Amino acid sequence: MLEAEQQERFETWLAQYRAMFYKVMQAFAFNQADRDDLFQEICLQVWKSIPAFRGDAAASTWLYRIALNTAITWSQQSRKHNKGHDDIAQHSHHLTQTAPPTDERLAWLYEQIAGFHPVDRSLALLLLDGFSYRDMAHMLGISESNVGVKIHRIKKHLVAKAKNQPSWNSKTSK
Repeated sequence: MLEAEQQERFETWLAQYRAMFYKVMQAFAFNQADRDDLFQEICLQVWKSIPAFRGDAAASTWLYRIALNTAITWSQQSRKHNKGHDDIAQHSHHLTQTAPPTDERLAWLYEQIAGFHPVDRSLALLLLDGFSYRDMAHMLGISESNVGVKIHRIKKHLVAKAKNQPSWNSKTSK
């Protein structure tokens, strides 16, 4: 593949799937600097992998797999590197005033997803994006039945946690 073709495909995919990459970054990186680092790493892995794309799967499926695998690896490496260090984001309120999230339920959902094991985190994102169990299994290298079991447990966990949100219960009962 010529470098010009690779560059064109990369730019097209980046424009088309930027939101998907953002969702992955949101679930695996918890401050802007980390999201920027993870985005750069995902882009690098996509760039390196373009020549290997055979078209056996949809580009979105293939790119999601790259993004998730990159995020999982990045997350594990980042955790080892940051062990014992304070995150500057914990102290950012001293430096700036941040705006509250636009929807507290969405912020809560991402907070819950962030607490999941990396595979469960990946499944939650894929489920939110409407991927089939077959596609999820293919992307994560697990069986479809395992996907079903894990998603059932994720939903059960989220429903139980959501019941403990009194502000939501009062809003929905009106």
